Amino acid sequence: MLNGEEKISYQSGVLPIAGDMIVLVTGRRSGKWIIPKGYVEKGMSPAESAAKEAWEEAGVTGKVLEKDIGTYRFSRPSGVFAVQVFPLEVLEIRDEWQEMHVRRRTVVTPLEAVRLISHEGLRRLVAEYFALRLEY
Repeated sequence: MLNGEEKISYQSGVLPIAGDMIVLVTGRRSGKWIIPKGYVEKGMSPAESAAKEAWEEAGVTGKVLEKDIGTYRFSRPSGVFAVQVFPLEVLEIRDEWQEMHVRRRTVVTPLEAVRLISHEGLRRLVAEYFALRLEY
């Protein structure tokens, strides 16, 4: 905390949508189901950077929409992170990709994605985007 305020690091991510399915990946450290995300790279817009993460982390390419669907936050010992999420219309899912040896990938329905995602903020974003009712 700096002067009583949390230091927030900003990232961008994509919700990869393949027809009526969603592509999820596991976090490298946690093994939990998440979306591709990362720091915004210098010289790129948040949407462009998020599309690059989709390729590196999930092996998907496509058209990212410039209008985000919202932001969620998560905490680590190093600080608080805010992730701006963009929908990505998946055009291709590759069999091989950069992080395939450190992440798992799955293609699931939106309802199954909501069940698999453990992070509350991300789960809510996905549910709201697809107008799903969260049940606990």
